[in-house]
Amino acid sequence: MHPIYDIVGIGFGPSNLALAIALTEHNEQAETPVTAVFLERQQAFGWHRGMLLDDATMQVSFLKDLVTMRNPTSRFSFLCYLRDRGRLIDFVNHKNLFPLRVEFHDYFEWAAAQVDDVVSYGTEAVGVEAIQDDLYEVTTATGDVYHARNLIFATGLRPAVPEGITLSDRVWHNSEFLHRVGTLKDPKRCVVVGAGQSAAEAVAYLHREFPGAEVCSVFSRYGYSPADDSSFANRIFDPDAVDHYFDAPDAVKQRLMDYHRNTNYSVVDVDLIAQLYRTEYQEKVLGTERLKMMKMTRLVAVEESADGARAVVQSLVTGEQEFVDTDLVLLATGYDEAAPMLGALDETCSRDETGRLVVGRDYRVQTSLRGGIYLQGGTEHSHGITSSLLSNVAVRSGEILTSVLTNTPVPVLATA
Repeated sequence: MHPIYDIVGIGFGPSNLALAIALTEHNEQAETPVTAVFLERQQAFGWHRGMLLDDATMQVSFLKDLVTMRNPTSRFSFLCYLRDRGRLIDFVNHKNLFPLRVEFHDYFEWAAAQVDDVVSYGTEAVGVEAIQDDLYEVTTATGDVYHARNLIFATGLRPAVPEGITLSDRVWHNSEFLHRVGTLKDPKRCVVVGAGQSAAEAVAYLHREFPGAEVCSVFSRYGYSPADDSSFANRIFDPDAVDHYFDAPDAVKQRLMDYHRNTNYSVVDVDLIAQLYRTEYQEKVLGTERLKMMKMTRLVAVEESADGARAVVQSLVTGEQEFVDTDLVLLATGYDEAAPMLGALDETCSRDETGRLVVGRDYRVQTSLRGGIYLQGGTEHSHGITSSLLSNVAVRSGEILTSVLTNTPVPVLATA
């Protein structure tokens, strides 16, 4: 006999955390509560822990927290967190919309602790199947079984690694950066690959923390590009923009992505660009050049030996290759959206002509089954740039909850 839940959520990052909060707030007012459990393979809540640099700030306003854009009066807001931590007045006096990243992570942990009754940490979902037209079975790595009327996949992102490159003791993805940087002892040279915010932050950190090391930044552009965070461009992250994107023809969708890619992808805060340029210029003046910008290049291979690694860097202009002996190759090469673990359910789901899942405006996958399958992430092709970002997480969670309440075909039962 297994309990039947209205919702089983697979993954518990910020997206499903926001949904758990929306559920909690709904249940506090509803006569019939929505039952849910979220399965998370990590032992505790964690969000990009490997890049929580002490001085790194969020690139999204604190008002786009887990709840405010959906419910400005919520007790789960960032402002309530600040009050609870005794820093509300200090934050207001700071006159800053963008908190430290480590502070926002603490906010997430604070919020997650208040809904931990619906989360099963250390639980990895390994299989899903439909046992009825309106009932799913989720199996975990330890053999536990959960039954659900609706599945909510929030499986996050997976590190993107350039073709032909293998992660190792000397080749890291930046998602592991802070977890492993303590093992780096007196490096002579570090190579950072990538042109985005994480790459620039890592370059600045390595240059500052290892004053005896040369830091080489490898990227295909002529220089770091600034993020477009102007007021009009930021409207691409508005909830209404999801409606516009979803309803647009495919050609218009592609144009919107092309036009506004520089709001998020492979771009750097202008203050950090200025800091790195100032450092590079100062070193040229002083004749002690440790910061090396290898522009218009790409990493094509890494050769490792017992003594270190050799990065093979190719010029995009001439095709010539340069061999750079280094103690570390750090890949700040971004992430790919992780595909939901559909298993046998995949054959029940509709796909478009390019093989992408067909997803409704309510983030519900089009399927031949009556039970709901929802995606939190993996919907950039249908819902636009905010698919995997924090900007719309509060509103999206509310929309998914509304859809669950509207479309769940039968009331939840206590047991099977």
